[in-house]
Amino acid sequence: MTLNLISSIIRPVGRRKINDEQMPARFPAGTLARMDAVLGEKEKRSDLIREAVEAELKRRERPRPTTTTRSKR
Repeated sequence: MTLNLISSIIRPVGRRKINDEQMPARFPAGTLARMDAVLGEKEKRSDLIREAVEAELKRRERPRPTTTTRSKR
C-alpha cells in the first residue's frame, strides 16, 4: 500500500477557538428569567454575560481622576 502525502504539515480541523477560558457562575433566583426577558430573538445568555463583563471591566480599568486637596490657610 502506497501512502500519498500531500503535505507534511499537520493542521487542526474545525473552527479556531475564540473563547477558551471558562468559569461557572451562580446567580440569585430569578436572574436567568430576567436575562431571558431582555434577550433578543437570536441572542444567547452567554453573549449577554460576556458583554456585561467586558463593559464592567472597561469601566473599572479606566483611570480614576485624582482628587486634589486644598491646603488650609
